[in-house]
Amino acid sequence: MKSGWQTKTLGDVCSFENGDRGTNYPSRAAQTACGIPFINAGHLTDNGIDIENLNFIPRERFDLLTNGKIRSGDILFCLRGSLGKFASVGTMSEGAIASSLVIVRPRESVSDRFLLAYFQSDLCADMIERFKNGAAQPNLSAQSLANFAIPVPPLPEQHRIVGILDEAFEGIATAKANAEQNLRNARAIFDRHLESVFTQRGDGWVDKRLGDVAESISTGPFGTMLHKSDYVADGIPLVNPMNMVDFAIIPSSRMMVTAKTRDRLSVYVLKVGDVVIARRGELGRCALVTDREAGWLCGTGSFFLRLSRVMDGEFFVALFGSKPFVKRLEANSVGTTMSSLNHGILNELVLPVPPLSEQHSIMTRARTLLAETERLRSVYERKLAALDELKKSLLHQAFAGEL
Repeated sequence: MKSGWQTKTLGDVCSFENGDRGTNYPSRAAQTACGIPFINAGHLTDNGIDIENLNFIPRERFDLLTNGKIRSGDILFCLRGSLGKFASVGTMSEGAIASSLVIVRPRESVSDRFLLAYFQSDLCADMIERFKNGAAQPNLSAQSLANFAIPVPPLPEQHRIVGILDEAFEGIATAKANAEQNLRNARAIFDRHLESVFTQRGDGWVDKRLGDVAESISTGPFGTMLHKSDYVADGIPLVNPMNMVDFAIIPSSRMMVTAKTRDRLSVYVLKVGDVVIARRGELGRCALVTDREAGWLCGTGSFFLRLSRVMDGEFFVALFGSKPFVKRLEANSVGTTMSSLNHGILNELVLPVPPLSEQHSIMTRARTLLAETERLRSVYERKLAALDELKKSLLHQAFAGEL
């Protein structure tokens, strides 16, 4: 180890304080719209405490709490649920913590910013893996956290290291923000292209009801048709709205049924060229069934359409999922708690339909643009991954005494 450095435990350099877990613990019913901040794991962010979305408790309830009260400069660490999540309270000087959190209070021998850097490091991640308990919901105790090993240099060295990390992380954050914006821009170019095609109609375009361009519109099986015993970890995928991502179908191991169930519900089996549509929730989700998904089962939350020869499946999916069309779906949907579609709504929806040859031409150009969009997305995703690796490398060097 570098000269002047010591390996200590967090318990050597910090004190810990759990939230009050007694009879005075504030229930959800005791929380109010204003008062003393009551902080839970959802309020911890990379930039500190999410002040705008805090929960509160009355002053009289806060005064009853015997522990779990923050001071400015404290660090909050999540012991269960979002295990390992952390944030500094900054200048907040009053508030209480939920039972899933612990207050980490640095002593004079360690800088709070040095400790925040430690909590981001692989060294801390390794300690979490070593000391965590529980399989279904991993958790730690404050005592386990106190046993985490941490390399501690003299305070001047801590400040120097933190200064280097702060400067580097600021540059990394700027680069990530730029890459993320470029990633959004790449997809937006493709979306705007399709929107312009659908809104600036050419010669030969006509309006048709969806019911006139679909040979059939069918709902997936009702929930009562499926039972717990029908589901298996490895079987025939169900296609529900959650499985429709960017106009593709992504199967889930949590939503598969036996071949026997598929055969029993054969009228809901998907064929090549079918279009699956979200029936409720996030309207506009849709996908075209390819050879890979043929034989899968339409889910309870979806419709499946069989289009007539006047409508190209790829063109329909691009149109149906476009932003202008999604707005129309939402305006025509029913339901108060969750937007939903029904057969009547779908039948009467009016679509702009160009000649079939033009539909094919539009989608050929769209595929070319989409391929370029995907290439750019790959470039920016690799850049984001490289920036994450750079940050990890800098943290590793920091706690190995190599900065």
